[in-house]
Amino acid sequence: MAEIVNKEGFEEKIAAGTTLVDFFATWCGPCRMLAPILEEAEAEHPEIAFVKVDVDESPELANAYGVTSIPTLVLFKNGEPAKTTVGLLPKDELEEFLV
Repeated sequence: MAEIVNKEGFEEKIAAGTTLVDFFATWCGPCRMLAPILEEAEAEHPEIAFVKVDVDESPELANAYGVTSIPTLVLFKNGEPAKTTVGLLPKDELEEFLV
């Protein structure tokens, strides 16, 4: 299961390699629906680090990356945002996003 990070640990987590960041909230229905899809993808892609940011606990991170709707997924490559998608994704679309 993806680790929940906040401002203090965020930069370290995205610094190297490929990292998928799930900006979510515990009260968000689509976020809860996306969670098992992300867990499955995490198991199938050990080369990608998966982390979560609770937008209610870390609003400064959400603001820094322009998150205005959740769930928002941001794919980072070596510390830089490479792709962003907003909303619930089916598994096949998530796989395409990860490429």
